[in-house]
Amino acid sequence: MIEIKELTFKYSGSKKNALENVSLTIEKGDFVGLIVESGAGKTTLCSCINGLIPHHYTGDFYGSVKIQGTDTFDIEPGKLALKVGSVFQDVDSQLVSFFVEDEILFGLENFGIPKDQIEQRITAALEALEIQELRHREISTLSGGQKQKVAIAAILALEPDILVLDEPTGELDPASSVQIFKLLQKLNKEKGITIVVAEQKIMLLCEYVKKLIVLEKGTLIHYGEIRSTLTHQKEMEEAGINCPRVLTLTSRMAEEGLVPDSYTKEDRICLNAAECADFIRKVM
Repeated sequence: MIEIKELTFKYSGSKKNALENVSLTIEKGDFVGLIVESGAGKTTLCSCINGLIPHHYTGDFYGSVKIQGTDTFDIEPGKLALKVGSVFQDVDSQLVSFFVEDEILFGLENFGIPKDQIEQRITAALEALEIQELRHREISTLSGGQKQKVAIAAILALEPDILVLDEPTGELDPASSVQIFKLLQKLNKEKGITIVVAEQKIMLLCEYVKKLIVLEKGTLIHYGEIRSTLTHQKEMEEAGINCPRVLTLTSRMAEEGLVPDSYTKEDRICLNAAECADFIRKVM
């Protein structure tokens, strides 16, 4: 689905690489989280997947990024946008219309979707995000969480195979952040959409994603199944990434000799408070 090989990229005018020799494969139907220290390449990696690099941002590009077997250099941005939908960190900059319905319609018309499909796609996108009641609302009257849903609906109406989101909950409160991730999980499970989401709220990533990408200064240091990747907690913390407090607790318990030797590192990985409480009950 997404194959990245020895990817190195440096923006024009920059003295250092934003990404350094990154290689990884994201399979069809994966739900992958991307966590980095601040300014360590997350937006650059997202831009390489959705084709903004190399088609909009210039620089020194080495290696390759292939989407469904096609190199991003060899596909027009418009065609790639129908395969890879993107939701950016600043959602207000992505919304261009006055009304919600027009926002979804804009992309469909812009990409030449046949007129006899448009109404069905608008309705399906609104229903998928459970925001039918917002269809005729002015976007300026919406909350941050509602705007995020509208942005995702506009992309979803194009029926992409891959959805790339750069900090979709950055401006949202905790309840709205959880709502967005539950929605992404639903899209992944029910529609089979491959999802890549960059996020600083690592507890959200841990609870919802299947795999985790960890970057340090633009270099890939870990990538794999969520529980396996989180066994590298100390290395992640050394890279400036705050790990969930439930991991800190179970690690401290192991250091204090409170966890039986029969428990492996992965056995100690808890992805949420409920799992942590269950773990404590078992070992104590």
